[in-house]
This record gives sequence, C-alpha cells and structure tokens, in this order.
Amino acid sequence: MPPKTQNRQPARRALLSAALGLALGTGLVALPAAAAVDAPAVDIAYDGFTLPNGLRVVVHTDRKAPIVAVNIWYHVGSKDEPAGRSGFAHLFEHLMFQASEHHPGEFFDPFRAVGATDQNGTTNTDRTNYFQNVPTTALDMALWMESDRMGHLLGAIDQAALDEQRGVVQNEKRQRENQPYGQVWERMTRALYRPGHPYAHSVIGSMNDLNAASLDDVKQWFHAWYGPNNAVLVLAGDIDVATAKEKVAKYFGHIPAGPTMAQPGVDVARRAQSTREVMQDKVPQPRIYRVWNVPEAGNVELDQLQVLGYVLGGAKSSRLDTRLLHGEKLVDNISAMAGPSQLGSNFYIVATVKQGVDPARVEAIIDEEIARLVAEGPTADELERARTMIRAGFIRGVERIGGFGGKADVLAECTVFEGDPGCFRTQLANYAATTADDIRAVGRKWLGEGSHTIVVEPGERTALAEEPAVTPAPFDLPKPDPRYRAAAPAVDRSQGVPRTTEFPELKFPALQRATLGNGTQVVLAERHDIPVVQLSYEFHGGYSSDPAGKEGLADFAMDLLDEGAAGIGSLDFANRAESLGASLGAGAAQDGGNAFLSALKENLDESLGLFADMLRRPNFDQGEIDRVRATWIAGIAQQKAQPAGAAMRVLPALLYGADHPYGAPGSGTEASIAALGRDDLLAFHQRWVRPENATVIVVGDTTLAEIVPLLERHFGDWRGEGPAPAPVAVPEVALPQAPRVYLIDQPGAVQANIFAAQLVPGSRDPGAVRVELANGVIGGDFTARLNMNLREDKHWSYGARSSVGGALGQRRWMVSAPVQIDRTADAMAEIQREVGEFATGQRPPDEAEVERVKAIQTLSLPGAYETAWSVMGAIGGIVRFGRPDDYVVRRKAEVEAATAAQLAEAAKTIRPGALTWVVVGDLAQTEAPVRALELGTVQVIDADGKPVE
Repeated sequence: MPPKTQNRQPARRALLSAALGLALGTGLVALPAAAAVDAPAVDIAYDGFTLPNGLRVVVHTDRKAPIVAVNIWYHVGSKDEPAGRSGFAHLFEHLMFQASEHHPGEFFDPFRAVGATDQNGTTNTDRTNYFQNVPTTALDMALWMESDRMGHLLGAIDQAALDEQRGVVQNEKRQRENQPYGQVWERMTRALYRPGHPYAHSVIGSMNDLNAASLDDVKQWFHAWYGPNNAVLVLAGDIDVATAKEKVAKYFGHIPAGPTMAQPGVDVARRAQSTREVMQDKVPQPRIYRVWNVPEAGNVELDQLQVLGYVLGGAKSSRLDTRLLHGEKLVDNISAMAGPSQLGSNFYIVATVKQGVDPARVEAIIDEEIARLVAEGPTADELERARTMIRAGFIRGVERIGGFGGKADVLAECTVFEGDPGCFRTQLANYAATTADDIRAVGRKWLGEGSHTIVVEPGERTALAEEPAVTPAPFDLPKPDPRYRAAAPAVDRSQGVPRTTEFPELKFPALQRATLGNGTQVVLAERHDIPVVQLSYEFHGGYSSDPAGKEGLADFAMDLLDEGAAGIGSLDFANRAESLGASLGAGAAQDGGNAFLSALKENLDESLGLFADMLRRPNFDQGEIDRVRATWIAGIAQQKAQPAGAAMRVLPALLYGADHPYGAPGSGTEASIAALGRDDLLAFHQRWVRPENATVIVVGDTTLAEIVPLLERHFGDWRGEGPAPAPVAVPEVALPQAPRVYLIDQPGAVQANIFAAQLVPGSRDPGAVRVELANGVIGGDFTARLNMNLREDKHWSYGARSSVGGALGQRRWMVSAPVQIDRTADAMAEIQREVGEFATGQRPPDEAEVERVKAIQTLSLPGAYETAWSVMGAIGGIVRFGRPDDYVVRRKAEVEAATAAQLAEAAKTIRPGALTWVVVGDLAQTEAPVRALELGTVQVIDADGKPVE
C-alpha cells in the first residue's frame, strides 16, 4: 500500500483489519467452518456536543483501563493545498509538534513525563490528525497542550523552526523513495489524476515547493485550517460526557473560530481508458500495481467493492491467491482491496511476480479472474466468509480505544467525513447486506476500463523529476462565520502546562495456572472486554536450534504449520479458518517458537480443533513446501534489496560469529532454505513442537474452568515422540578489540542507512533493566539524545534510534539512523561522539533524563496493557525468560528505584571502542568520507556479508 502519509482513512480500514490484513500479508491466517452461535453484538457507544466556537466533540466511555484517548482531527489534507504549496499539510503536521506560545519545549516532553502511549500524528489527502493515550489523571495536561497548539501556535513558529521541520520532512521523503519500489506511489498519483485535481500531487509534496515555503505562507495556512470549527475532538476511555464538557470548554472554549473553508466536491476522476507504464528500479523481482479510481467514502458501492476485494484477493483462499499463488505459482504474493478517500477512492491490486515469470502472463490472469467474478459473482460460501472475517476484524479493532485505527479513530473519521460518528454502523450493515448480484454489478461498473498499471522491473533506478515550484495565486481568507463565538479565557496559560501529580496504579491481570495431561503448562489472564480469546503455544527451539547448513529451518518449519493439516489441504484449511472468523499461524524467534490463535468466543471450540490439527498433524505436503520455499527465497532477496534488511542479515555473523547459535539470519539463506527437505521439517516438528516443557498462554474472554477442559479435549492426549531435546547452549562472545566498519553498496541511494552495534548481557542478567533504562537516555525514545541531535538539531535524518533486544544469551544493542547521503560521515562522527561521551562518563545521564526515562517506562504501564495481545506479549516474556508471575510489578519497582549513578554505571556496558558499524549507501558518495573518519578497519561487503574486492 502507499506510504503512511498517503494512506487515506485508516480508521475505516481498521474495521476490516483482520480481513484486509490477510491481503497485506500481515501473517494473519484464517480458521475452520461452523455457523456462529449467538454472535454477540459489538458496537461503539458515543455521545457528543459542540462548543459555541464550532469545535465538535465525541465522547466514548470505556472503563477497562485508567486511560483516555485524545484524538483530534483537522479537516485539512493535501487536497486543500494550492498549486505551488504541495506538502504544506504534512509540513504543518510536523510544525505542530514543535513549541507553542506557552510551552517552549518539544510537544512530546509533557506527554513523556506522564507515560503517554500510542502518541503520533499523520497526514493524508483529506485530514490531519494527532492522537495520544494518557493516564486519566493527565487529561488536563493533554487538553491544555492540544488547545495551546490549536489556539496559540504562530507566536512560537520562527524561521529556525520552519527550516528544522522542512529538513526533517525532506529526509522523510528521501527515506521513502530510497526503498525498493519506493517511487511507485508518486508516479501512480501523477497518472491517476489530471493536473489540478486535488489528489494530483503526493501528500509529502515536492522538494521545490517545500523549499519555497515562507513564514507568511505558514501563518496563512494556519489561520485558514486549524480553527476549532474545522476540527473534531474525540475523547475515548475512562471519561464521561459531563467531565468532557467541563474540561473541553475550559481549555478550548476561548479559541476563536477560523474561516469556514469550502471542501472540494466529490470528484472520483473516473478514467475512460486504461493506461500503463513500465519502470525500472533496484528490485529483485517484478511487481505489478494496478489501480482504479472508484467511489468516495460513504458510498455503498465502495463498501461493496471492499467485499469484492476480499473475495478477489483479500484472503489466503481468495481467487487470485488460489490461482496465482497456490495453483499456477506465478507470484510470491498478491492482494486486492479498496482504499477509501473523501473525494474518490482507489481499488488496488498488487502482485509480486516470481523471478523468470513474464508479468504479462500474471496481468492476463488478473483480467480473467476479474471477468469471471464479475460474470458469475461470488459463491454463497465466499460471501459468508467475507462477512464473517469483516465482522471479526471489527470486533478485534474495537478493543483499542486509541492509536491507529482504534475506537477514537473510527468515531473521528465518521464525524469528519460523514458528519455522523456512527457511520461505521451503516458501513458494517452494507457489508452484511452485500449480495452476489451487488458484487457483479459493482465490479462491472468500476473494474473495467480506466485503471492505471505500473510494472516495476529489475534495473537501474532513474531519479524522479521534482515538480517545478510555481507561485501560488493570491488568496484572501473568508471571514469567520458570525454564528461562532468564543468564551472568555478560563485558564491562565502563563502558569504553564498543568502538572500531573497523581497517577493510576498499574493493574496487570492476575495469572491463573493449570497443567494439562500432556505436561503443558497453562497460563490464563482473563479479559472480558470483547468476545475474543487469544492463545499462544510457546515452544523451545528457535533460530538458535538451527543446525549448521540448515539455517532458517525453525522459522520455515513453523511457518508451514498452517499450510494444511490432518489431511486437509492448505486452501481448505484456510477456508475453514475464515468461516470461523479466526486467525492462526506460527513462527520462530531467536530462542523459541510459538503458534498463535485468535478465536471469536462463539467459535472457540471449533477454532481450537483446527489449531490442534495445525500443531499436532501438519501435512508438510511436498507441493506446499516447494511453493512456500520459492516465496521464502524470494523474500530473502527482498530483504537484501532493502537497506535495513541487508544490514540485519549481515549483523548476526559480524557480532556473534557465523558458527554461533545466534550467528545466522533467522530466515536463513537461499542455499540453506533450498536444501531443506520434508524429512528436515518432520524432524524439527518431532523434536521441538511437543507439549512437554511447553506453555500455552491464554488471554481473553474465558475462564480457567472453561478453557482447561477445551484444551484437554484437543491436546490432552498429545505426546512428544522420543526424548525431549536439551536446551540450546549459547556460548558467550568476547567483544572486538577495536571498532570495525562494513560498507554495503547501494548505487544511486539518496540516503545512507547507518547501524552501529555491540553485544550486551542477556535479558536475564541482573543489570538488564538498568541497561534498558540507559538505552532510553541515549536513543530509546524520540526525545533521546541521538534523535534530538541528528533529527531535531542537524536535520540530517528523519529519525535516529537505539534499541536493545531480548535474548537468553547476549543480546544486541544497536543504533540505527538513515541520513541524507552527503552527511554520512558527519552523522557517524556525531553518533560516535554521543555514544562515547555517554558511555565513558564525559556526559553521563542527568537527573532530568533519568526521570524522563523512568516516567516513560512506568507511568505508561496502565495504558500499556490495554489489549489482550499486549498482555500476551508480557506473559510471553515471563515464560521465555523464566520470570516470576509478578515480573511486571517487580520491574516497575526496579525502574522507580533506579538512580542516575546506576544508569551511568550501566552506560559503561556500551563500549565505543568495540562497535561494529554497517553502512548501506552509495559507495561512490560514502566510502572516501567514511574511511577518512578512521573509526576502525573498513571492509566493503555484499548483502551476504562476503568481502568485495
């Protein structure tokens, strides 16, 4: 799909998260068939009001956690930009994360101090939004901050702020276009819409227009679009409408309304003829993008097209998958879906073609399958599966109050675009009512002539020509509507941001335990918010168990578990899963593997039956092995083509050594995957996928009294064959005596991707938590040192971070920073300086930094476990690393007790003189400056880690 800033209406997509997640390859896999019994109704209840100044407010009460989602949408996007000012809406999204008139620091700072979660902002063609979840006691702070940037921003924007964020946005644009296939959406946008159409330019805009932006332009843009009468504020969570009315009036009521800006009329820009183009890029295999302009959001025909997309290419058992992926094996992945937008939407088909296959052959089959579906319509079974998975996706989505696609997003989107917070109900009803005749009619009407196809072929990349800047036409803003009026200020803003002095207590669900007859431990955390039950069966035997020459075996074998089981073929297995509205799959990690199931409560027993078949009786059919193997090997080539993917593949061997259990990429190599046979998979399954010493984690709408008998029914008589394997021994690795620098060539790259890494003690080390806190100071957060230097100060990067992994053995600490290509050596010098001063004590963590990191890691906890998946993840760590059941509480106490001196000591774990650097970029531009730094020995390697002479 398009990049983040081009995604249109993500909340509407969230209603289809399960169904369309399949189309986008998120790893969700569908489950068995049975009619839903007493399917519970799931809704988002809401109330609302409008302030006299025009601010619309929607309130949803959800008391499951002491947090409130604050989500504000401004009805302005790239469609509203005049010629010559493309990218303004997105640029302004960035500017509004800067200081405001009464808060001189970064917008993030007060939120980090109270442990906010799910905080971000996005821009698309139609709107700009900002959102964060905060503890209930910090709601006043959040509303003060949002209202200060709505009503008191311009006095804080100067030329330096504009230049800073302009540089950040330009690096975001470089980062996006630097990826394989990264130029497609810019070219697609230009092709689909005539010049002058509101959607005819990209959301991120052109470099020339960004460079031409002036302070006067910025001020006029703000006055035009960011008034309260052009915004919707959603408050969801631990709040009621009476509290909302009092607080919103207090903080927002004094802000005067802006002009009432006209919205463009619906203009689908339906195209009379189909067009196509072929482009070359540094990619490992061809990819086909075909897009039609289709009806606008809120149109019943668009909802019907969503159902059509699911049947055509939105699931593992869809028609395009069945024929092109499973049948003729011509593609490695394919998807179809509609992306809603205000003025007109798009219907996408994207296919990654196998190497050696003529894309024209794939295109012809796509045409055939569309024609067949339009002529015959879907079967009753296809329609029912689509309805079930759409409903299941909605149920899973409404567990979250905020963040991307949560309940607040759904309510805001409906209010902004349709004037009805409950428009999702109509949409769901449309999906449920869609018939085979509807599918035929809507397909015939919209998916004929009028598409644009881009075929990307492997070759040399040609830089996209930037659109020339033009002078915008003079524009006089209309006067505000006199019906809007502002109240007298109710807050003395000279006092600064309201302080939050009390915080809700962490409430982690009690863990209940049992043991099955097969020896498996059961750990249950009850969550009755939505009628869904999540399970994760945890096993030993991850990447570290892969034998020499069979790297990738663990992940490959686990991935194949859901490709048919108990004699049921892969597609029939998927059909049964989708009929139940369930998703399941499996995979491996460094120290173990797991299989997961997400089941609707009403279909729990039948879903567990499929899950048990998958784990106990996988087919490992040779045909499926061969098919998945080919796609897997193609995926490795895709990893190598991506700058970060190439670095992550070579780093394990560079850090641990090629013969170490952690020394190979988890997905293996082309040669190792090609060499795996069915006997290898059967042996892995017998050795590692066994119930003894395994744990099944259950989180959701069930009880121990209910779930244990069900697990016994499906797993109780399961026994492992032969002796259980001993745990993998993970030897310790000595750090290098001097820094090492490895360069990977990416000819023509406009960015360099810099990585610097070393090994630190494992997750069970007594000092592990303090190392994690120290990492938070140097690079573990947006406001940490590295990002504030390279992004906010120097404007060389869209984001610089450091991270520390999790492992039973030594784990990887790593800095990552994509930077503009001409600043590669400068950025490396800054990273070396920052890390050196931090680790050696020249600039140890100060008290403010320590308190910030402690707040981030403790005050966020009441909101961190909002969903069943987040709870399951925490329990997974408890199981994997042998931690006590109350580890979450113990860790919180350890963090709260940490001192600056302890973090300064922990920082010494980082050894600036032992860093291993990997830099992916255009050697013609990077090699000489990097060598001149004299950081250490420099070696050019390829994407397999082999030396290049």
